[in-house]
Amino acid sequence: MLYRKLPHSSLEVSKIALGTMTFGEQNSQAEAFSQLDYALERGVNFIDTAEMYPVPPKPDTQGSTESIIGNWLEKSGKREKVVLATKVAGPRNVPYIRENMSLDRRNVHLAIDDSLKRLKTDYIDLYQVHWPQRQTNTFGQLNYPYSDEQYEVTLIETLEALAELIKAGKIRYIGVSNETPWGVMSLLKLAEKHELPRIVSIQNPYNLLNRSFEVGLSEISHYEGVELLAYSPLAFGCLSGKYLDGQRPEGARCTLFERFVRYFTPQGEAATQAYVDLAHKHNLDPAQMALAFVNQRPFVASNIIGATTMEQLKANIDSISVNLSDDLLSEIQAIGTTYSNPCP
Repeated sequence: MLYRKLPHSSLEVSKIALGTMTFGEQNSQAEAFSQLDYALERGVNFIDTAEMYPVPPKPDTQGSTESIIGNWLEKSGKREKVVLATKVAGPRNVPYIRENMSLDRRNVHLAIDDSLKRLKTDYIDLYQVHWPQRQTNTFGQLNYPYSDEQYEVTLIETLEALAELIKAGKIRYIGVSNETPWGVMSLLKLAEKHELPRIVSIQNPYNLLNRSFEVGLSEISHYEGVELLAYSPLAFGCLSGKYLDGQRPEGARCTLFERFVRYFTPQGEAATQAYVDLAHKHNLDPAQMALAFVNQRPFVASNIIGATTMEQLKANIDSISVNLSDDLLSEIQAIGTTYSNPCP
């Protein structure tokens, strides 16, 4: 396993992180425990979750992912061996979590206390804002949606609430997720101006079908040291090729949940076919090639994989040993130029 120290922090995270959003939906607690045990055996020390999980989000399962991880931490006694990250949900179609989902002081404090209770721990290593308060181009939107809507909760109010949690010892560091270049730079400026905590990471989607992070955020990562925790590196599993030609394998996420259509555009499917063909040309597993591409990006601190079977988990972690040559990377770039961000 490879490890990377997040700039402006003392956190050293494994290049491969274990995503957990299937725990409590597609994976039982017993299966989740097996995944956690195996991942740690392979050197994975970074576990990522969220108060909203599992996905797809539902009122009757919300929080069960954190509870499963908490049960594992209690049983294994390995809390000090992992970097634990979770997220506070923002105001978007999840009012069952709390009555008011604004990212204000009240909600941030309620969220962390509930997460700590479920996770059975006294502190979170990395606490992330799951998505912004404002409407912006996230979750499949490439272009910014202009709106005159005003928001009462400001970035500084959220930042001040997170600062209180750090002072209370409930969290160590903070990060953002599904954020934009404007949001990241605004938070960095506010932190410097008001002597508030600095965000140390950004968790956004990044994969061969969605390289929009490279347009503006990668430069910020380079110069400001806010590195990427890449989620959805296999584009909901599409980059494995298992959904090509209309295939819907039994038990697969996009078979079970029709809401996951983000990576099934005509351009996206054409690009996926091209990447799968390229992997086969080089005698590589398509999923491992896609993951290795993410692993090798200079702005990626950790690649958050997810799996529903142990076979998938083992193959995904094994991608750490796959090295893509310069020639292969050039061929990947050629496909990326032909199909530019088909599935943002």
